[in-house]
Amino acid sequence: MTAPVYEKVALIGLGLIASSMFWAMKRHGNLAGTVVGYARSDATRDTARRIGLCDTVCDTLAEAVEGADLVVLCVPVGAMEAVAQDMAPHLKPGCTVSDVGSVKRDVIRSVGPHLPEGVVFIPAHPLAGTEHSGPESGFAELFDNRWSLLVPADAEVPEEDMARLRALWEGMGANVEVMDADHHDLVLAVTSHTPHLIAYTMVGVADDLRRVTDSEVVKYSAAGFRDFTRIAASDPTMWRDVFLTNKDATLEILGRFTEELFALQRAIRTGDGDLLFDYFTRTRAIRRGIIDAGQDTAAPDFGRSPRKAT
Repeated sequence: MTAPVYEKVALIGLGLIASSMFWAMKRHGNLAGTVVGYARSDATRDTARRIGLCDTVCDTLAEAVEGADLVVLCVPVGAMEAVAQDMAPHLKPGCTVSDVGSVKRDVIRSVGPHLPEGVVFIPAHPLAGTEHSGPESGFAELFDNRWSLLVPADAEVPEEDMARLRALWEGMGANVEVMDADHHDLVLAVTSHTPHLIAYTMVGVADDLRRVTDSEVVKYSAAGFRDFTRIAASDPTMWRDVFLTNKDATLEILGRFTEELFALQRAIRTGDGDLLFDYFTRTRAIRRGIIDAGQDTAAPDFGRSPRKAT
């Protein structure tokens, strides 16, 4: 039997992504020799132990990262700097530190300076998730045919270390690409961050529109609004941190969105049906491209079970 990709993996933060990583590693069988986990909350650690999440759940951050070949920060972006500071003295030389945050430039800026010499830093971002959170929300198939982006903090990261982290993510079912941090943050502002902000806003509008009662919003909820509520049910701590740490890219895309919205308002006001038809035809083609790329399904419910919605 060949050696595992990493002998010891430490997952810091035991929510949806860390939980799914553990089950995906165990499904493969030869990605990690031992997986340990740590969460700041006693309740989260107790839950993890009860469901068998991780081979060992540690009571301290230092114990979790001690001797680890790979440490993955699965905490909100806003918490990563403090975690990096606390764990730095306990990292072994030659280990790799990564993360799963939705923003990359800020993570590089806040984590990198605290890591000791000899530690390799390769930020990452799996483009997979659900509106659920916590250790019980994870499942082994979360990363199947999804993309995981590797965003090395340093152009001098050894190819061998990049290859090992790529092998881990591919072993967990993901497709892998390497991307520059600033480009990553702009791409994600378009594909994830701004859509989440719009979803939060639309659900907020429904809540504020007192001429439509709460019971009507629930009872007569159409598919579009239901998708908004699913997105808007995502972890508020994570998304607060995302918008505060990817401010420039999000504001740029929001500005473009506002311009497009004004154009559509004008078309509706003036009865410009041709503009509306052409616009909707163009955007429909993007949806078809997503389906053709295998990143979603054309099924009426998008092929999603309540637990595995993405």
